[in-house]
Amino acid sequence: MTGLGGLNPSPGGMVLGLVQAAVPIVTEPADLAAAVDRITGTVMGARRALPAPELLVFPEYSLHGLDPSTWLDDRLLCDVDGPEVAKLRAACAEARIWGCFSIMERNPGRAPYNTGIIVDDIGELRLHYRKLHPWVPAEPWHPGDLGIPVCDGPAGSRLALIICHDGMLPETAREAAYRGANVILRTAGYTYPIQQAWRFTNQGNAFCNLAYTASVCLAGPDGAGIHSQGEAMVCDVDGTVLEQGDGTPGRIVTAEVVPARADEARRGWGVENNIYQLGHRGYSAVEGGATDCPYTYVQDLAAGRYHLPWEGQVRHTDGTGAGLGTPADVRAAARPAAMPTDD
Repeated sequence: MTGLGGLNPSPGGMVLGLVQAAVPIVTEPADLAAAVDRITGTVMGARRALPAPELLVFPEYSLHGLDPSTWLDDRLLCDVDGPEVAKLRAACAEARIWGCFSIMERNPGRAPYNTGIIVDDIGELRLHYRKLHPWVPAEPWHPGDLGIPVCDGPAGSRLALIICHDGMLPETAREAAYRGANVILRTAGYTYPIQQAWRFTNQGNAFCNLAYTASVCLAGPDGAGIHSQGEAMVCDVDGTVLEQGDGTPGRIVTAEVVPARADEARRGWGVENNIYQLGHRGYSAVEGGATDCPYTYVQDLAAGRYHLPWEGQVRHTDGTGAGLGTPADVRAAARPAAMPTDD
C-alpha cells in the first residue's frame, strides 16, 4: 500500500519528498547563494504542502550545477561547517523537517569531495557522506573516505545515503544494509541515457537487501541544453516500484515507507533473505550455514590485490579522455587561486 503518496499515512509510516530540482546554473558566488536560497525556499514551502514530508531529498548537484568548468573553482566549493550548510540547517530547523542535501566539499591540497549530508528537524547534522565512486573518467572528485555511515531517522528508519554512480555497484547498497540501513537514499544528476540502468539498479538494490530505496535525479536542461531525467523512484523491499516520477523540473514526488516492514522482512523471510544468506550459505544442510567467503574478488579487494583478468586492457585509467587531464592536473586545478598582494 502506498497511502496515495503519503496522503493517508500508515501507523509507523514515513513520508518522503523527492525533489526533482531543476539544474542550477552556477558560475559565480552569487549564483551559489541564489541556489541555496532556492533550496531553503523549497524546504519552507514543503512544510506547508499536503502531504507534508518528514524527509526532503534533494538531488546530487542541486547546489552546484553540472558545468564541469566550474567544479574545481574554489570560490564555489563548500565546507560542512560553512555558511551554505548553516542556511540549510537553519531552514530544516525552522520548517521542522529533515533534509538530505548535496554539496561539493572543499578538500585542501586535493581534489574536492562530492558530499551528501542529512540534517534533522532541529537542524542538527546527522550524516556526512562522501561519494565513494565518482563517475570516472568524467568526474574529478576525490574518492570518499568516510565509508557508508548510517543514522537514525524518522519513524524508526535507519538512513543511509549513496550518491549516483555508487548505486551502480551492488556492494554500496549491500554495505548500507549490512550496517543497518532500512531506507537507502540515492541522489544523482543523471541524464536520460542512464534511465534504464537507474530504474533496475534502484529496484535491485531494494530487493537484494530487503530495504526501501528512495532515489532522485536533477531534472530539466543544463546551460548546454542537455536534460537531466528527474525520475524520482521509491521501491518497496521486494523491489516493487511504489512511486515513480518523470522529467518535470521542480516536481516533488511524495511516497510513504514503513521502516518496520523492512525490519520484519529481514527477520521473517526465509526464501530470498539474500543479505542473511550471503553469510549463512546452505543453512538447511549446514547448521548455521557456511560462513566462509567463497568470493575471490572480495578476498582480493580486502587484501589490496584486486586485479581483473582484463586489467591491462582497460583504456580509461585517468581523466584525460574526458578532458580532465591526469590526477596531477586535477589536483593542480583544485588549488585555490593565489590571493593578490600589495607588492
